[in-house]
Amino acid sequence: MADISASLVKELRDETGVGMMECKKALVETGGDKEAAIKKLREAGMQMAAKKASRTAKQGIIAASVAPDAQSGRMIEVNCETDFVTKNDLFQSFVAELLREAEGLADDTIGDACKSKVEAKIAEIGENLVARRNLTYQVQGTGAVAAYVHLGGKLGVMVEVGCTKPESVQQDAVKAMLADLTLHITAVNPACITRDQVPAETVAAEKDIYAKQVEGKPANIIDKIVAGKLEKFYGQICLVEQPFVKDQDKTVGAVLAEAGKAVGDEFTIRRFVRWQLGA
Repeated sequence: MADISASLVKELRDETGVGMMECKKALVETGGDKEAAIKKLREAGMQMAAKKASRTAKQGIIAASVAPDAQSGRMIEVNCETDFVTKNDLFQSFVAELLREAEGLADDTIGDACKSKVEAKIAEIGENLVARRNLTYQVQGTGAVAAYVHLGGKLGVMVEVGCTKPESVQQDAVKAMLADLTLHITAVNPACITRDQVPAETVAAEKDIYAKQVEGKPANIIDKIVAGKLEKFYGQICLVEQPFVKDQDKTVGAVLAEAGKAVGDEFTIRRFVRWQLGA
C-alpha cells in the first residue's frame, strides 16, 4: 500500500472540498496519484465539489469574531476561485454562517464538519469553495482576545493579552490598546512575541552573518558590533520590542505598559496569529 502523507491528503481536500477520509481512501486506491484520485472522486459522484476540483480556489475571505466579553474569539478562512465571488452577498453570508458554525469546533476541522454545507453552496454559487481552516482562542486565565480583519478579508489577526484584573478588559483605554495591537501585528508581521522565543539556531546564524561582515577587526570590536546588530534584529522580529506602528518612538512593550498604568494593571501578550489569504 502506498505511503500517503498527511500533507498530500490535505492538499487534495483543499482542492476538492471532499472530506479527509474520502480523500485518503482515493489516494490509497490510486497509489498517491493526486490527479487520478480527483478523477476517482468525480467518478464516485462526490457532488459538485469533486466535479470542480480541477479549479484552484485561491481567492476568498478571512473572517473573525470576538465574544462581547472578549473572552473568546474565532477566525476562519474560506476560499473560492475568483475575487468576483468574494464580493458576492451570497458568498459573504455563507462565510458569516461558517464563522458561526466554527464555534466549538476543534482547530482546522471546519472542512470536514461543514462538508455538506460547502458542497451545497458550491452547487448554488457555481465555483469551487474550500472551508480551509479555523482557529479558536479561549482566554487562558484573566485577559482578553482581540481580532482584526484587513483588506476586505485578505489578512486576519487574532491576539490574546493577559492581565491580573477581569474588569480591566472593559476599560476604554484597554480596548483601544487591543485594537492598536491588532493593527500593529497586521502591518508589521512580527515573528514572535519575545526574544526568548527566537530559535537558538536562528540567533547563531545571525551572529555568524554579522561576524563575517566585520572580519578583520579586533575581537572585542567584533563582539560589540555583533551584539549591537543582534539587538536591532530582535527589535525587528520580536513583537514587544518592535517600534509601535502608530508611534515609532515607543515600543509595543511600552504601549502595553502605558495601558497598564492607565488602569492599574499589567498586560502581557500570550499568543497571536496572523493569517494571509492562501498562505
